[in-house]
Amino acid sequence: MPCARRYALTLQSRFIVSEKVLMSGNHVIGEAAVRAGCRFYAGYPITPQNELTEYMAGAMARLKDGIFIQAESEIAAINMVIGASMAGCRAMTSSSGPGISLKQEGISFLSAQELPAVIVNCMRGGPGLGNIAPSQGDYFQATRGGGHGDYRNIVLAPASGQELADMTMRAFDYADEYRTPVMILQDGMMGQMMEPVIFPEPVDLKKLPAKPWILDGADGRPSRVIKSLLLDPDVEEELNWKLARKYEDITNKIQNAETYMTSDARLIVIAYGTAARIAKGAVKRVRDLGYKVGLFRPTTLYPFPKRLLVDLRENAKDLLVFEMSTGQMVEDVRLSMEGSSNIHFYGRPGGIISTPYEIAEKIKEVYKNIC
Repeated sequence: MPCARRYALTLQSRFIVSEKVLMSGNHVIGEAAVRAGCRFYAGYPITPQNELTEYMAGAMARLKDGIFIQAESEIAAINMVIGASMAGCRAMTSSSGPGISLKQEGISFLSAQELPAVIVNCMRGGPGLGNIAPSQGDYFQATRGGGHGDYRNIVLAPASGQELADMTMRAFDYADEYRTPVMILQDGMMGQMMEPVIFPEPVDLKKLPAKPWILDGADGRPSRVIKSLLLDPDVEEELNWKLARKYEDITNKIQNAETYMTSDARLIVIAYGTAARIAKGAVKRVRDLGYKVGLFRPTTLYPFPKRLLVDLRENAKDLLVFEMSTGQMVEDVRLSMEGSSNIHFYGRPGGIISTPYEIAEKIKEVYKNIC
């Protein structure tokens, strides 16, 4: 069934929330974005996220106020998002690793100008052009800002089709509330995987909070300026400290994670996204064999849920971080625990997908050494 027809079917129900719809992850993000009030999308093709761009083309064509642009490059796409956000529109772009790299200057501009936007990264193997297999090598790029200057992005880490829907809706709210870019960090497996989803009700655009800072024509009011070129060092420093205070506020308010069988665990596995789904299967396996093992799954990567993780260290002194990379989130785990726990790591980079059996064997190896 062509994408446009599939979209028409879900849209015609006018969003019956109790009805499950079977969709791929990339399509789920597109549908959820429309329901969240996204009315501007600019992107450029790159696998494995092309289905999202395709979906937005069909979706925006069916909305009276929707705009879709296939830009001439990733750089052009992010700068179009800047313009749409300045005008007050809920705007989104998406790409994969190499394309997100090209968008970094624009994301830095969004942060400096305090403009809301949602950016989707469907991670693939890298560095360089790499491959189109699912990977988690973009963690540093996402959680450390990725571009130049003192800034961060809110980074959300879904692990299922339902979470893709819920977190996409939430991403637009976070972006508007804090006037900051929000990145949804998924991967190629999640983007292609088909799962049943119940979509939340669409937002009423008329009931969204006003944006008194937007550029909509100075008719009877003082003119407004949104810029990031601040040649006076004192003014630039003031902006940097303002952003730092905002990130501190975000950190105090947004730290989210899921725990699984951690109450009596002697070893806790830490993983996010697709890796966490694999790890959960492994934890189930070893639990059946009598191993006291649990799972901690961050759903916000920035801010990293440090408070929630630290609360678990009374019982579990050993942590095993599993990532589909050579080890990036493991650094945030170390920073969170400040030497109070023994931290082990297991990774499979380059697009290799581990099995629950493989992770279970690693868990048993670590568990036997600590016991």
